[in-house]
Amino acid sequence: MGMEKELEKLSRTEEETRLGAGKKAIERQHNQGKLTARERVDLFFDKGTFVELNMFAQHQCHEFGMQEKRPLGDAVVTGYGKVHGRVVYLYAQDFTVLGGSVGAAHAEKICNLMRMARRAQAPIVGLIDSSGARIQEGMIGTYSRLFSENILTSGVVPQISAAMGYCAGGGAYSPALTDFIFMVEGTSQMFITGPGVIKAATGEEISMQDLGGAKPHSELSGVCDMVAKNDEECLTMIKALLSFLPASYCEKPPSVDTGDDPNRRDETLVDIVPTDPKRPYDMYEVISRIVDKGEFFDVKANFARNMITGFARLDGRAVGIVANQPLVMAGSLDCDASDKAARFYRTCDCFNVPIVTFIDVPGYLPGVKQEHQGIIRHGAKMLYGFREATVPKISCVIRKAYGGSYFAMGSKTMGADIVLSWPSAEIAVMGAEGAVGVLYKKELDQAEDKEQFRQQKMEEYCTTFSTPYFSATKQVVDIIIRPQETRPHLIKALELLENKSEEIPARKHGNIPL
Repeated sequence: MGMEKELEKLSRTEEETRLGAGKKAIERQHNQGKLTARERVDLFFDKGTFVELNMFAQHQCHEFGMQEKRPLGDAVVTGYGKVHGRVVYLYAQDFTVLGGSVGAAHAEKICNLMRMARRAQAPIVGLIDSSGARIQEGMIGTYSRLFSENILTSGVVPQISAAMGYCAGGGAYSPALTDFIFMVEGTSQMFITGPGVIKAATGEEISMQDLGGAKPHSELSGVCDMVAKNDEECLTMIKALLSFLPASYCEKPPSVDTGDDPNRRDETLVDIVPTDPKRPYDMYEVISRIVDKGEFFDVKANFARNMITGFARLDGRAVGIVANQPLVMAGSLDCDASDKAARFYRTCDCFNVPIVTFIDVPGYLPGVKQEHQGIIRHGAKMLYGFREATVPKISCVIRKAYGGSYFAMGSKTMGADIVLSWPSAEIAVMGAEGAVGVLYKKELDQAEDKEQFRQQKMEEYCTTFSTPYFSATKQVVDIIIRPQETRPHLIKALELLENKSEEIPARKHGNIPL
């Protein structure tokens, strides 16, 4: 009888804990268009696999009446389970309990989870929905503990954050220290100082969504990597991202049988690039015709749209793709595009994901604004990120590859393992028009028919110095390929580089130009 009573008590306590602050609080959460923490957990994990940790943790604060408010679990659900059969650790802040505020016990639950995930070498997912630091506890419950664990975990196992409600003040820095950030349209908000503080300090008036919603962070700041329409879609997208990533830096990404023929040729690629070098085309169309089943997982899709970054598969192998987008600013590199690509290079390298670049880059975006924003520093990040990476690196020149921007996209001299080129590509220090203006300035000034002379010299420059055949003679292009055979060539290159090993100079760490 004694054990039966204890089991009844355990079941009753578990049920009360799972109910959080009660049905009315749950209803308020639903009215805001949000699922509760536990509903999110149930949707995320494979059915019946979630194991909750520290369910009965309580805060130890007794000031400001907090001794009367000591909910079990302390406003965060932590534990581990399986996603598509693979172990994942997760914490989900419960906004229905104390506004999901972060105190010492709350922070320690998350830190304990991170330490366990590092030891187990499994990914960490954080579902954030919190009013911020619990001020009643003072500095003892600050976010610094989380920041410390985020930093120690960086590069060890994948860290994915989803702002599924409020994420304000210092709390915004924890997701900022992770590998990927998801947000939900209309319900997510991330900012350091809210609209009220901004109005008081500067007089500017702005809504929470316009300040820190999914739209500004996915399009302007670049803080957000992926945007979902609702909580359910957000959780589905996180699971899709995890499928491209290994459990830790010690493993390779999982391979999936997609059923797509590795020898598949796509004849439409022959005519996809316009003959006029100034006419744009959609690089997404090129990518979709090459990768398995045309499926591409876009990362930072709406930020720096002149640069494409994301994951795909080639014969089932996960790859990270970096590509110029000729539809936006002709695919040129600017500060934001450089940051976007550099970050993605380094993320792929952290977790053993091969890098494939599709190159059509006319140069760096010219202008006073770009120079003053530090294009030198930002562009250097991209160069650093590519050269630092030791994963297999395969570059494919689609149309233009000019000057220093080509190096940033992955030239042979910057450490690309294999460089492929379509036969119509132009690879040169600069475009023919600019080169002729420099090389034949005096002759141009003296020519009777300046335009005819310019066109003649441009054609000579292109046919002599800009073709991939010229680069092939210098051994900086390895293979000139037919466009329709791009997919099988990339797959063969990945097979060749399957066991790539690269020694790096002994040092504590490099000093990337942040």
